[in-house]
Amino acid sequence: MTTHATERTDTLADFLCFSVYSTSHAFNRLYRPLLDELELTYPQYLVMQLLWSKDGRSVKEIGRELRLESNTLTPLLKRMQTNALVERKRDAGDERVVRIHLTERGHALREQAADVPGCVASAIGLSRDELASLTKTLDDLRDRLISESDDSADNR
Repeated sequence: MTTHATERTDTLADFLCFSVYSTSHAFNRLYRPLLDELELTYPQYLVMQLLWSKDGRSVKEIGRELRLESNTLTPLLKRMQTNALVERKRDAGDERVVRIHLTERGHALREQAADVPGCVASAIGLSRDELASLTKTLDDLRDRLISESDDSADNR
């Protein structure tokens, strides 16, 4: 693991990880009432966003996009199927592949969810350029952390 000289601090507010953690909780509080109206959890909303942009994705593809393991994703998709939002079907060309398809109810939910991104963007209060820059910074940070943790695991 690479170490960098930093000033020691015991103030929680000085930890980047706490800022990210508490921001995540703030996002959850923002999304909760919006998604409660749709009867969706945030992870379910993310799955729906993926399927609204391209229906019939494989479970593996959804997991890769959301960075979720199958032991987390499978129960999530089963609950969505129970709620009549999606159907899970074996791929005709390869029986090992399970594809997720929107139901009629899942398609209809897209219109009901149309205002969610605008409500969130309004609450964030950043310009489009500022938002794009922040998103890129966070994505780069996430990728570096994943790379570092993968490197650390390889060296054990």
